[in-house]
Amino acid sequence: MTGVRVLRIAAQVEAASLALLLANLLTVHTEAVASLGGPVHGTAYLIVILTVRRASADPAARWQAWIPGIGGLLALRRLRRVETPTPPEAYGP
Repeated sequence: MTGVRVLRIAAQVEAASLALLLANLLTVHTEAVASLGGPVHGTAYLIVILTVRRASADPAARWQAWIPGIGGLLALRRLRRVETPTPPEAYGP
């Protein structure tokens, strides 16, 4: 798997697991959900940070990866913007 694909998967897992943990906390607070969701979220968070560090030298993307929950998605968006520059003909004459 490429670094961007790993980052995309880890960022989605991180965001979804945080949403699940917060929903669980605000509603029924089931111990089993917290016991499973916490390590999943933490692992995905660490994978996001390490993958962005390996994939890019862009300091903004690296800082964004440290934001819990949405940092991976923000860094992924930043990396896509940096990797795909706008073609010159898009600027017009």
